Amino acid sequence: MNLSITGRHVELTDALKAHITTSVETLDKYNLDIISVYAVISTQERHGKRGHTIEFTISLAAKNTVVIKQRDNDLYAAIDIASDRAQKALRRISDRNSDHRDSGINEAKNEAKEQLNPSDIAESREDEIVPMQLELYKPIEIAEALDNLKESNKQFEIFIDMDGKTRVLFKRNDGKFGLH
Repeated sequence: MNLSITGRHVELTDALKAHITTSVETLDKYNLDIISVYAVISTQERHGKRGHTIEFTISLAAKNTVVIKQRDNDLYAAIDIASDRAQKALRRISDRNSDHRDSGINEAKNEAKEQLNPSDIAESREDEIVPMQLELYKPIEIAEALDNLKESNKQFEIFIDMDGKTRVLFKRNDGKFGLH
């Protein structure tokens, strides 16, 4: 991170430079790729009152530039307030970057398991319709389909009869078989 301090109508003392440097170094804790920070300190007189203005221009890699401008009668207070505002802005950018997208797949699975209720899963499986691929290979006789249905514990058998029609042979509640 490059730091550039400029003073307009202000004498930059070593104590002032050290205060700005320590304030800017606190911005590294957000793990953003800060390319450079320009600090411009100026003094102006308005309406007979002397005021100090500090402007931080923070250049971030692959992001927009953050500009913080603060005016106060006390120069050190203006630096502290501007530093706090810069930390708040960088924290927001950092939070936006490291939101839910950085959580791993295993953490997401564990959170999903915690949110599921086993009774809800059981209820959803009761009325579940599962699509199946039909296995229609060759035409068969109705008697052969009846034998296949009796041997299995299925409720119905779908087949193609010798005339090329798709037929359904099913078990009825009275123990007899139906053909559709």
